[in-house]
Amino acid sequence: MAIRGVRGATVARENTREAILTATREMLERLVEANEMQAEDIASAFFSTTRDLNADYPAIAARQIGWTDTALMCMHEMDVPRGLPMCIRVMVHWNTDKRASEIAHVYINGAEVLRPDRKRGQG
Repeated sequence: MAIRGVRGATVARENTREAILTATREMLERLVEANEMQAEDIASAFFSTTRDLNADYPAIAARQIGWTDTALMCMHEMDVPRGLPMCIRVMVHWNTDKRASEIAHVYINGAEVLRPDRKRGQG
């Protein structure tokens, strides 16, 4: 079994606890569904937000969907002038037998511009 990196990104509507957690839950739920992940197979996840999002930790959304035994960490993304505002990103480390080419990375709610080479919710 290998540990694979699974990426995702989304955009929050505003800098509020509700908006951050809602956007993050949606992104994580789509990652889980697209890859058929089980919480017990997720080793860790790193969340980043742009500096304009600080109303709460996106990792709380992971706890809300059952990632209670997963190591989680939050941080701010680099402040790049041309960067996508109000953005939440995640890097999930997942124990799986899938090949890297089989992993579905999820970019939604305006974050698709970060990876235009990826189809919505796919690889």
